[in-house]
Amino acid sequence: MIRRKFLNAVLLIAMAVALPFAGAVTAAAATGHQIRSSAEATLTSLYNQNSVARELGRKAKGILVFPEITKGGIGIGGSYAEGVLFVNGKPDGNYSVGSGSLGLTLGAQSFSQVIMFMTQEALNSFRASRGWEAGVNGSVVAIDEGKATSYDFTKDQDPIVGFVFGQQGLMFDASFRGAKYTRIKR
Repeated sequence: MIRRKFLNAVLLIAMAVALPFAGAVTAAAATGHQIRSSAEATLTSLYNQNSVARELGRKAKGILVFPEITKGGIGIGGSYAEGVLFVNGKPDGNYSVGSGSLGLTLGAQSFSQVIMFMTQEALNSFRASRGWEAGVNGSVVAIDEGKATSYDFTKDQDPIVGFVFGQQGLMFDASFRGAKYTRIKR
């Protein structure tokens, strides 16, 4: 009986944390045009604040942009967002990203994420998958602010690089690990 009350209390707290994000998920399920416009603005923002991202973006075979990923939970957590894959500067499809976790999860946050496919092989593998998982189907080399200034453009390119930026909230896990990316068919 005590265990059931405890589980119910945890569930209620998790729902209270997740409730503010329910609107964000609904808002994320916007029209393709709204998602594309937001993704374009997010990519422009990244390029304006990070010259390495701008340089890599010029060389990328494809760029996957998620304007706002929302993540949160208490014990049981999850994240969700919708974004756009750009190939040759043009939209090439809408994608969702989601993840779930069980364990030491506490808080809520939102952030933007950009993944650049630097080789045609990496892009083809991503597009051919029915559910591409970071760290399983391909490793994403995360480039943070500190690494960005010292990125070595003379070496062989990493096949997939990623940027996470604009973090807001009270959770400190804005990684690519465990995220699953799936094409949205509209």
